[in-house]
Amino acid sequence: MQIAICDDCMEDARYLKKLLVGHVVSIYSNGNSLLQDIEDKKYKYDLYLLDIFMDESMNGLELAERLCEVLKASKKDALICFVSASDDFYREAYDLYALQYLIKPVQEENIKKLIQKVEKIINTDSEKKLIYSWWGKTGMIPYGKVRYISSRGHTLSICCTNGNVQESTGKLNDLENQVCGNVFMRCHQSFIVNMYHVESLKGMDLIISGEQIPISRRYYAQIKKRYQEILFEEVD
Repeated sequence: MQIAICDDCMEDARYLKKLLVGHVVSIYSNGNSLLQDIEDKKYKYDLYLLDIFMDESMNGLELAERLCEVLKASKKDALICFVSASDDFYREAYDLYALQYLIKPVQEENIKKLIQKVEKIINTDSEKKLIYSWWGKTGMIPYGKVRYISSRGHTLSICCTNGNVQESTGKLNDLENQVCGNVFMRCHQSFIVNMYHVESLKGMDLIISGEQIPISRRYYAQIKKRYQEILFEEVD
């Protein structure tokens, strides 16, 4: 896996690199140099570990926003994990569709779980694609890039990891028959979710990228069972 670390504290950056043994890791001390490599040298990384508190020219949140814009143009999503000494920016981080938010000093166990999560997304991304139809045009979205699908009438809204929402003509019942299994699951009359993007299960809601997705009682038991299975997959 190709990983970029952007942190103006070299001690912290080198510590993270040691935890990422077995992966190709590039360290950047500021956001401008990382963006320049992506824009000019066309470097592509599978994962970006960004410190939130960096120099005054560009902090981690601003860098993440720029990354998403640059990579969107090349039709590639940015899998971003924020690393910070404080959890004060947790809300803002997930508003930028961050994959994870880790507190310094980062624990090796948390890095392993993060890598497993990224590998799941990458592997899923390469295996299957969701086919949609809108105004007579057909397109495909890799499973790993779909957070959830919601339904209103005969219009489906496919919410993607890069923040885009692709509308599609169809019924959720028909889509359920096509895609639901170990990755996608029906959790509500109006929602199908990608279980590998679920951050937590809170009461009768699934939390995906900071959003609350409701769970109907009829689906709760199977959703909870699959959620726990995925947690054990990450631990293993």
